[in-house]
Formats: sequence, C-alpha cells, structure tokens
Amino acid sequence: MNCPRCRAPLRTEKHKGIEVDRCTQCQGMWLDHHELDELEDTVMDDDQIKGTMMFRFQGSDLSCPKCQAPMQWFRYRHYDLELDFCEAEHGFWLDKGEEKRVLEIMQQRLKDLKRSSSAEAEWDKFLSQVNTRSFMDKVKDLFRK
Repeated sequence: MNCPRCRAPLRTEKHKGIEVDRCTQCQGMWLDHHELDELEDTVMDDDQIKGTMMFRFQGSDLSCPKCQAPMQWFRYRHYDLELDFCEAEHGFWLDKGEEKRVLEIMQQRLKDLKRSSSAEAEWDKFLSQVNTRSFMDKVKDLFRK
C-alpha cells in the first residue's frame, strides 16, 4: 500500500501493540477499520462511555490506500480533530501526530468522567447530610425568627 497523502510506501509496524501501516516519508498512519477502536482501548475500553466517534462528514482530498475510493473526513468525538476514513470501512488515515491527539482526547475524557463521578459522589454525600431532620429543623428555625 502507498500513503494517501504523499504516495510513499507504507511500512507495517507495531504501535501500542497494534499492527499499523506507517508512511516511510510523512509518518502518517493507516489504521484498519477496527484498529482506531483498539488504539482508544489502550486508554479506555468502555465504548458506551467513549460516546459517538464520528461527527460532521465531508469529502476528503485523499483516496483509500486499499480500494483507491475517495475518502471522507469527520470530526472526531466533537473535538477539533479531523480524521479521514474509507466509506467502505477499510480504515482510517491519521496524519503525523494525530494518533497522539486521539490518545490525549481519550485521556482527557477519562479524567472528565472521573471528576464528574467524584463530584456526583460529593453531591450525594452533601444531600444525605442536608436531608437530616436536625438540619431541616435548623433551617426552619431561621425563618421563624
């Protein structure tokens, strides 16, 4: 296969335990259809929590290195990252550095979920303390005076 960006040969290599095809010239990366999910799984493997991956499709100027059909690009998980993909589900093209951005987004998403979970636990704890009879009596007493 050749790079959809610069036409140089793609070389098979391991990246984060996943077999990918990397361009020998521009360092872009071809991921087979299931491999983008596997890359995300190195950070977070719960697909429901990850949310929807693809938003806002548009035509790309690249062609699929497997079938040569024109590819599309999409906005990755509502972030400012645009990835190219083959509509025939052959895979995804990530320009140099975009695989790092995918991992950063997954790490940020995981942090946000942990923070949200922690905040919910604190809120539940607060509500359980507020809903005690003695606390409510004190509030009522304030308004009676």
